[in-house]
Amino acid sequence: MSVGAEPPSPVRADAARRYRASKTRSRVADQRPVIALTALALLVVVAVALYPQDAPFTALMIPLLLGSLVLNPRQLPWFVVSVLGMVTVALLLQPVITPRTAGAAAVQFVMCVIVLVTAFRRSRLGVAGFTGESMFVDLRDRLLRQGRIPDLPPDWHLESALVSASGTRFAGDFVVATYLEDDARLELVVVDVSGKGDQAGTRALQLSGAFGGMLGSVAPQMFLASANDYLLRQDWAEGFATAIHLALWVDTGEFEVRSAGHPPAVLRAAGSGRWTVLESSGAVLGLLPYAEYTTARGQLRPGDALMLYTDGMVEEPQRDLDLGLDRMLGQAEGLLRAGVVGSAERLVEALGSRDDDRAMVVVHRK
Repeated sequence: MSVGAEPPSPVRADAARRYRASKTRSRVADQRPVIALTALALLVVVAVALYPQDAPFTALMIPLLLGSLVLNPRQLPWFVVSVLGMVTVALLLQPVITPRTAGAAAVQFVMCVIVLVTAFRRSRLGVAGFTGESMFVDLRDRLLRQGRIPDLPPDWHLESALVSASGTRFAGDFVVATYLEDDARLELVVVDVSGKGDQAGTRALQLSGAFGGMLGSVAPQMFLASANDYLLRQDWAEGFATAIHLALWVDTGEFEVRSAGHPPAVLRAAGSGRWTVLESSGAVLGLLPYAEYTTARGQLRPGDALMLYTDGMVEEPQRDLDLGLDRMLGQAEGLLRAGVVGSAERLVEALGSRDDDRAMVVVHRK
């Protein structure tokens, strides 16, 4: 009995056919935009040839700009080259080449070069304009969701606020928090990445994702050390950040605060109305290996409030840091007396430098 390959079963054969059909449809769908845009560009050239007095050859910019938005990085350079050729043909089809016509052609050549350079830069991402933007926005939103304030037991109130120096949602300051119900423990970290606004935004996005994974996964006393090791491994040119980490046990109100080169947390005692600066020390993240971080401990009693913030809240041009802290505490005193809800948002809007990112977290025990 001869041994041969087992013939494919009908199920496998059908699956293979469906797979090949799916790949074919995908390739066709991928080619449709470039075919449509090329046809549109050729239609413009034909219109210029037939009606040179009425059809503007600058209309070739329409398919060019559309191509920059929808074509993938592999297709776009070849499409731009073809548009350059069509611009040349359309220019030669003009009855008279005036300085105005030549100037319009030069502008189109420059536009083609700009789109071509953009295509090569975009090739690092590997996706087209709309797709790349939507992917990046989705990534940003997923990471920012890690900074959402978790729900706490009814006798606790927690809120945060963040304002970017650039006015966008990309900032060098960020907050990441998690609540571990089994341990009745809140953990959060306030981070200020080197730089500000959009310049620091990409590093902040990466760090917020990494720190979000660490919170609750490593012991509170090891969080800043682990975060420091992570930054050192990145080997960034400006890869340092300040941070302050809070671990709060909501059943007892006891807390631990550790700082990495960050402005200190402040505690307001409801009974006396007195503010206490919780000093803790440690090296800035990403500068020194094997850094150690001291701990400030305390307890939040009913009515007490704890505030964590970034340096943008207390630093202003030509203003001493201590004066900035005194001003913030004075403003916070009035806001907390009037009501805790919304106090973080009002503080970041009222205080600090408009040229720096600003973040504030308020923890209150009712």
